This record gives sequence, structure tokens and C-alpha cells, in this order.
Amino acid sequence: MAKRSHVNCSANRRKSNEGRKSKKHQQHYPNHQGNPDHQGYDDRQSLRQSADIYTLPITTPGTETAYKPKRCNRPLEAKNPAQQQYINAIKSNCLTFGIGPAGTGKSYCAAAIAADALQSGRIERIILTRPAVEAGENLGFLPGDVDEKFAVYIEAFRDCLNERLGSGAVDYFLRHGRIVAAPLAFMRGKTFGADSFVILDEAQNTSVSQMKMFLTRIGEDCKVVVNGDIDQSDIHGTNGLADATGRVSGLPSVYVHEFERDDIVRSGLVRHLMDRYET
Repeated sequence: MAKRSHVNCSANRRKSNEGRKSKKHQQHYPNHQGNPDHQGYDDRQSLRQSADIYTLPITTPGTETAYKPKRCNRPLEAKNPAQQQYINAIKSNCLTFGIGPAGTGKSYCAAAIAADALQSGRIERIILTRPAVEAGENLGFLPGDVDEKFAVYIEAFRDCLNERLGSGAVDYFLRHGRIVAAPLAFMRGKTFGADSFVILDEAQNTSVSQMKMFLTRIGEDCKVVVNGDIDQSDIHGTNGLADATGRVSGLPSVYVHEFERDDIVRSGLVRHLMDRYET
């Protein structure tokens, strides 16, 4: 009898331990009624997926971190009359060319106007592109797939978009195809629709045929900005930007804006350096 009682006590202890483990699991996973391992994995996966979705339109004041820079809510302000004329041209025309030296704010102004238009719902998509050839290098020199390679070329836009939209919103728009960045060669066969804002940067590195291919993608009522510095081309022969500005003169809803060296806003030092290199 004593031996049987010992066996019964051991069995009761095992049942009690199992009951406590089950109760503890229910506290951690209150929605699980079946297989805890399988269902727990499913819930954790669901949580990860939902965490990737940008659902909060605002952030609590003071909670911004280095990973989520504070969004700029101020309207875009021109830093000089040349920038103001350029901004007005973009808003008023279908196709705008911004030509001039580095540091004049061509890319920043275009990206800021595009971001504000996306935020307000006036457009559905921003398309960022540029020729993937600079200073004798190309995408093949960089590690990773095409998206990873091209990300290096588009970082200047990313900084401006983060500032105007917030980094969380930019990540969301990139994942859902509302902001698209691709090499110029990938534009072949596409049509830029009325809901698109397209920016071609570093256009001085396009060939004449590439520029023709790009410009003939323009659909009705879309917004297109082409930026570059004709004097800083990294390709041999006539570049597509110089060729295009001579061909589009007098066309309706097309504007060519030229920045001068005195319009550089990046810093006074940049102006002096440009003088030393180009005189």
C-alpha cells in the first residue's frame, strides 16, 4: 500500500506541475487554446508583420530619435530669387529643366515639392531616377542586387524626403510603391501618368538617346523635373541634357531654368572652390 501511495503522489505532482505550466502559458498567450508552439509562432509572426505597417499619422511630441528625424512642417521657402523662380516653374509647367552648378538646391527643391504633393494627395507616386554612370563607375562596381546598388545613388533624395514626410512615412511609401527609385534604363517602356511626379537627376550623364527615351515617357498632366549641370558631364561627346535644352525651346508647358554660380546656397566655400576649379 505504501508503494502504491508513493506512485499516486508522484503522478499527482506531475499533473500539478503540468497544470501550473499550462496556466503560465495561458498568461503569456491568452489567445492560444491549441498547440502553444505553433500558435505562438503564428501570433509572433502576425505581430512582426503589423509592426512593419506605418499606421500612426503623427508622433508624440519629444519622442523622435536618431532613427526617426523630426519632420519639417514648414512650407518650402526659397533661399534666393533664383530658387523662387525655379519653384514657381515646377509648379506651373509639365516639364521643367533645372540647369546649374552643384549646391544651388535643384534636387532638394524638386524633391520637397514632390513630397508635399504626395503628402497632400495631389499625386499618387514619386518616381526618382538618374543614369547609373558617374566618374567612370557603374552599378557593377557596387555589391548587392539592383535595388541595393541603386540605393547609394538616391540617398540625397532620401534625406529630403525624410525631412518633408518623416522617415516612417517614407519607408511605408517605398514598400507600397508610392515612392519608386530606379536607374534610368528601367524607365524604357513605361508611361508617366497624370498621378506621377518624376525627377531625373544628374541628367548631364545621359546620352542623347537616353534623354529622348526618357522624355517620350511623359503622359498627360504628369509633372517632370530634369536636373543637371551641363559642365559636369562624365560621358564623352554631347550629353542628353545639353541636347534636350536646345530642342525644347518654345514648347508649351516646358521651362528651362538656369542657375548661376552666385545662386549656390550650400556654402560660401563651395562658391570659392567652384571658382578655383573652373577658372
